[in-house]
Amino acid sequence: RSFNRNQPFNEFTIEQLAGDLLPNPTDDQLIATGFQRCNITTNEGGTIAEENLANYAVDRVQTFGWVYLGLTTNCSQCHDHKFDPISMKDFYSLAAFFRNTTQGPLDGNTKDGRGPVLMVPSEPDRQRWQALPDEIAAAKQARETRKNTARPEFDAWASSATADSLGEGPSEEGLQVHYLLNEGSGKEVASALAPAQKLSADGELTWIPDGKAGPAPVIKPGSTFNLGGAGDFELNQPFSYGVWIKPANDSASGGILARMDEQAQHRGYDLWQNGNAYSVHIIDNWPDNAFKVTTQNATVKPGTWQHLFATYDGSGTPAGVKIYIDGEEQKLRVDTNSIKPGASLHTETPLRIGQRSQGAVLDGAALQDVRVYARTLSAAEVKILSGNAALRAILAVAADQRTEEQKQALFDHYLNTIDPEFPALARTVSEREAEYEAIKTRSPVTHIQKEKMDSQAMAYILTRGEYDRPTEQVIANTPASMHPMSEGAPANRLGLAQWVVDPANPLTARVTVNRFWQQVFGQGIVSTPEDLGVMGALPSNQALLDWLAVEFQDTGWDVKRLFKLMFMSATYRQAAIVTPEKLERDGDNALLSRGPRFRMDAEMIRDYALVTSGLLNQKMYGPSVKPYQPTNIWDIVGLPGGDTRNYVQSQGEDLYRRTVYSFWKRMAPPPNMEALNAPSREVCTVRRERTNTPLQALVTLNDPQFVEAARVLAVKVMAAGEVEQGIQLLGMNVLGRPFSPEEQAILVQCHQEFLTHYQAHTEAAGQLIATGESPVAAGMDPANLAAWTMVCNQVLNLDETLNK
Repeated sequence: RSFNRNQPFNEFTIEQLAGDLLPNPTDDQLIATGFQRCNITTNEGGTIAEENLANYAVDRVQTFGWVYLGLTTNCSQCHDHKFDPISMKDFYSLAAFFRNTTQGPLDGNTKDGRGPVLMVPSEPDRQRWQALPDEIAAAKQARETRKNTARPEFDAWASSATADSLGEGPSEEGLQVHYLLNEGSGKEVASALAPAQKLSADGELTWIPDGKAGPAPVIKPGSTFNLGGAGDFELNQPFSYGVWIKPANDSASGGILARMDEQAQHRGYDLWQNGNAYSVHIIDNWPDNAFKVTTQNATVKPGTWQHLFATYDGSGTPAGVKIYIDGEEQKLRVDTNSIKPGASLHTETPLRIGQRSQGAVLDGAALQDVRVYARTLSAAEVKILSGNAALRAILAVAADQRTEEQKQALFDHYLNTIDPEFPALARTVSEREAEYEAIKTRSPVTHIQKEKMDSQAMAYILTRGEYDRPTEQVIANTPASMHPMSEGAPANRLGLAQWVVDPANPLTARVTVNRFWQQVFGQGIVSTPEDLGVMGALPSNQALLDWLAVEFQDTGWDVKRLFKLMFMSATYRQAAIVTPEKLERDGDNALLSRGPRFRMDAEMIRDYALVTSGLLNQKMYGPSVKPYQPTNIWDIVGLPGGDTRNYVQSQGEDLYRRTVYSFWKRMAPPPNMEALNAPSREVCTVRRERTNTPLQALVTLNDPQFVEAARVLAVKVMAAGEVEQGIQLLGMNVLGRPFSPEEQAILVQCHQEFLTHYQAHTEAAGQLIATGESPVAAGMDPANLAAWTMVCNQVLNLDETLNK
């Protein structure tokens, strides 16, 4: 987007390196800093945090050196540079600029990478996204105002309200399990409210006196409860279940209430403490046919009684689950969603309190009032379960003897259930927040960079580059051999960015125009664009490089102007014909004795096949797409239950977008792009390899994208009429020139041979023209279309086609 709107390169550079440090940065300026978040991260068990942070800084200094200075700064990680004037101190002083950020050492296998991110709503959502914070604030203000004005009416109500005015609890319709767990001895538990209700634990119980309704049992290994065949539900059946819980800590994981068979791929369901949050699992087999939702916030309160309740509507989707804490619905995140049609929850294992079937005991938690319903309870019913008992007890106390806490509990109840205005105001807040969260959920996030504001940018020189051998501490600074940072410049990434594009810096403009020259002419004026230092190649034309660098700066770092200047030059517009004399004197065309001719990059080769066929979707911007790739290519490197394990191919016009929009998984890059020399993206690549191998020919001859492009192109050239006319149209379409009589004769003969073959092998013709998702034109002769597809495929694979 920045290049398309021709943003000056100096501004572009500052935003890439320090957009977050600009005054009141825009979203685009923050997004630009994502350039620094492209390094490889990890969450592998056993990795060491400090080692990861050191590696991240090394990657950024290395990339910075190649891209902006044209120097191999990475050679100074372990020792002073052998050739260029860059010391270890210089290297780690540069590293200091990039170490003072908020990115964590482990990425957590989460989409935010445990670092700063920016939500980027789609265009249709952007206006609402920007308006909602003000609307939410206004709605909250109206709600708070009503709280103040409702106080006199509440006081009048509270002075005469009785327990009877609260009404009854939820209907017992569908109630399958109800154990208060508030009285017993040894292994036996009895309910004081229903003496016939008895239950035996697996072992001796420990009791605490301060339960929600009398003494409460504490869950321990060997002291959990088996409820037999109760709570046997299927995926398409609604049910609800929950407890009063007093967690022991916010680091434990274990089953609160579960009917789950751990020996049968965890089939079943549960209510689970997940560290400092609560989760629900719905599982046929884990993790390939299941879903899991977890409360977004830290909801576990150690040592505090909480009413925890989950409802499920039988829809077979994560959206069908709701989790309530103390009667309030919680915001949930979906951790896993691989559930498939026909999944089953049925298991012979019993329903258990305090653990799953074989283990996962929630050690130390106290539980009471266990309930399971064979229906979905409403939010109002859950609210009553969580609070009415306490409210009845408060109303039993004389109004003038109630504590402030008791009065506040009654006031909250009055506002939410009796006051004529407050519920509507509260509902408005909830609706606006829900709309905000919905946009947030469906919007992608982009990684950005963010500076620590409470610390100085510093680093340690690491002996031999080893993270655990720090020596001298250094502050952020530029290499001593180069011009210093301006007086008063901030010692952070913004200061570094300003130093990079300072007119006194002799490197940035030269490095940049050299890289742009490489894009146009195939190789830079300095053929080692990543290394303009002592060991790099000498410029083929020093004066030209200097002039271009000054011109670039003097014309406002105008990228499009610079490219136009190169494209319109007589040097670029030369013929690429090689004469014996030119070959002898300038074999690699370093002196540009002829026009540039070189093999296109991987992305260009694919895009060229699409554009010549007419398939290319020229839509700009938007989310990544997933073109054709081999089946199950991600399985081997995907995390179980992760969202990048199953490659889901795009459909329709998204299959034909420019390759720059293709989703790229570094652990399993697109094989066709890899064969065509696209880099792995594990590290910054300034200069790509250019090769011409048999494997590349196998890709361009057989890859579905190229075969489909040939078939669609065939339909276009067939419309020309006679074979000879179609051949000439093909030449103009792909090569920009007509074929010579000799070339035409060869292609006409090829067409006839292919036609004869496919007329005799109609099944093979049908298989060939069925390649790809685009529809086959109706009413066409399959044999003739197959023959023309092969001819077009041949032309698309000519060296002249694949070379610029």
